[in-house]
Amino acid sequence: MTGEIETLADLSKHYRDSVPADLREAKSFEWYLEEVYADPKIARNAHQRVADMFDFYGTRYDEDAGVVEYLMASEDSLHDGENVFYGREVHESIHEFVNKVKSGARGLGPEKRIKLLLGPVGSGKSHFDWLTRRYFEDYTMRDEGRMYTFRWTNLGDVIRDQDPSDNVVQSPMNQDPIVLLPQEQRDIVIERLNENFDAPYTIRNDQALDPASEFFMDRLLAHYDDDLESVLENHIEIIRLVASENKRQCVETFEPKDKKNQDETELTGDVNYSKLAVYGESDPRAFDYAGAFCNANRGIFSGEELLKLQREFLYDFLHASQEQTIKPKNNPRIDIDQVIVGRTNMPEYREKKGDEKMEAFNDRTKRIDFPYVLEYEQEAEIYRKMLRNADVPDIHVEPHTLEMSGLFGVLTRIVEPDSDTITLVQKAKAYNGELDDGDDVDVRKLREEGESKADIAEGMDGVSARFIGDEIAEAIMDATHRGRKYLSPLSSFTHLEENLENHGSIPEENLERYHRYLEMVREEYKERAIEDVRHALAYDIDEIRRQGEKYMDHVMAYIDDATVEDELTGRDQEPDEKFLRAVEEKLNIPEDRKDDFRQEVSNWVSRRAREGTSFNPQDNDRLRRALERKLWEDKKHNINFSALVSANELDDDERNAWIDALVDQGYSRDGAREVLEFAGAEVAKSELEG
Repeated sequence: MTGEIETLADLSKHYRDSVPADLREAKSFEWYLEEVYADPKIARNAHQRVADMFDFYGTRYDEDAGVVEYLMASEDSLHDGENVFYGREVHESIHEFVNKVKSGARGLGPEKRIKLLLGPVGSGKSHFDWLTRRYFEDYTMRDEGRMYTFRWTNLGDVIRDQDPSDNVVQSPMNQDPIVLLPQEQRDIVIERLNENFDAPYTIRNDQALDPASEFFMDRLLAHYDDDLESVLENHIEIIRLVASENKRQCVETFEPKDKKNQDETELTGDVNYSKLAVYGESDPRAFDYAGAFCNANRGIFSGEELLKLQREFLYDFLHASQEQTIKPKNNPRIDIDQVIVGRTNMPEYREKKGDEKMEAFNDRTKRIDFPYVLEYEQEAEIYRKMLRNADVPDIHVEPHTLEMSGLFGVLTRIVEPDSDTITLVQKAKAYNGELDDGDDVDVRKLREEGESKADIAEGMDGVSARFIGDEIAEAIMDATHRGRKYLSPLSSFTHLEENLENHGSIPEENLERYHRYLEMVREEYKERAIEDVRHALAYDIDEIRRQGEKYMDHVMAYIDDATVEDELTGRDQEPDEKFLRAVEEKLNIPEDRKDDFRQEVSNWVSRRAREGTSFNPQDNDRLRRALERKLWEDKKHNINFSALVSANELDDDERNAWIDALVDQGYSRDGAREVLEFAGAEVAKSELEG
């Protein structure tokens, strides 16, 4: 239908195809019993259904991190990737959350605990919670995630004081139809379900009917002389149950309101005053099952800023989590079945953590840390996602812009290393996976050190991606107003620096340190800008290949203690140690490590030869960088760096050739001019100082 306008009929058909075929159908209890025997998963509890949901949308195993990556969070197929999560730490947190849910599905204990997502502002915990709820809604629309509940019908035919408007009553708690069976008979059915059930968990259900349904069941059984079959045939209809947060059905969010006027009825429900005159105060039919725990039954309860609630109010969560029941005021207890998720920020957690009166609540929570991203390239992906999801002006984002902004964010989040052998920027690079084989850096040890020195965990404080994203957006709009068609690292640095003091979530005592980190990022960008300009001004693929072949000839002769033929005279000579070291020193390889590097490159060449791949220095990142830098050293004395700063002092053809080379690296033409002038000034200054 591409290029055509969708008609109302097209839209109607699309909608009809999107909803379950049996959404509006009423079935008999006999049908349900046959259906659940054929597919026991229909009778799963909330933890089991949520656990299966995460697997249903796909998984990928990250062997290096030892983490299962759930595709609903890493690809987000439902929303075309709009809500993708990035960063090893975040996927570790999601993995931990799902493991808690899966343990609860097996009845190992976490089903009786609150899953508390703890993290700094803007770490993504609320968005992950939101995404989980959206996918749960979608999952229950699919055949694989289907669930059913029941409604009472024709009640007025038997129960004489039943209000005519209540002749048909849906299960107030949306309970599974299996609870209509008394426990002894229910156990017989469940035992049969589990006999050949292929799942990592077993079906179980020992819930009591909600008080209103219990009332109807008692009255109807009395009328039919305890003939359960007659009750279920004449007064029960089975209906499809689909989760919907908007309808407050199987998904519910709870937000703290006025701290001084919190009322437990918001959670547990209250008397239905419109029915008091009809049924009387003690009648269970006069209760309004509108509490958040009631609405979330069979699905997910999401508590926002949970620890902002008063301590006394949190006590309602104790029974809800541990006993899986709620006890409304002046009403019988009600069994609940739901995954209870809470979210909280760091200040509230620190405040409640040391409160002895919170011991019982803390004991019933499973904390899942949700830190900031600690890999700056992954952090940059968050900003790219922000730009993808927005109506961005026609502006070109220059190379390194988002990465350097991400690097600044990461520097504010990681713990400064103890060792003098590695700087904070080098640690950030190590976390980012920028380790050469010869680097003597133990990333695991760095992470362990960071965790031990952090207050709660590394990445649980610092500058949020939200703040940096806002400054990138401001820089884009500022560039647009100024008629600039590109966004460069230099302009994003300016906005970050100017607005650090104006951001309310950044403590004043951190400002000096953050400004120092920003200078570190500027220095890192300077090196990258110079590298890009070096590549544009001195790059010669044929010369790099020739120099690479020469380097390998001399390395192999050195390793084999052999001679090599001189290019000019044709005579055999000893390996050119001066030439070898000239290349290796461009990677800061010390004299005592040269043999390791030469053996490493030799092994790489031999491995490729066995695979039938010819030697190409471009394919070895370290060797390529070393050769490029040597070529730069050989050529730079012929380049007028001071002239780069001023367009008037340089031949237009030569300058345009260099700009073209930078454009090939991803720059816009205006951005290329800026980086050419910036790097030229920096190199000219260093040459002058040298």
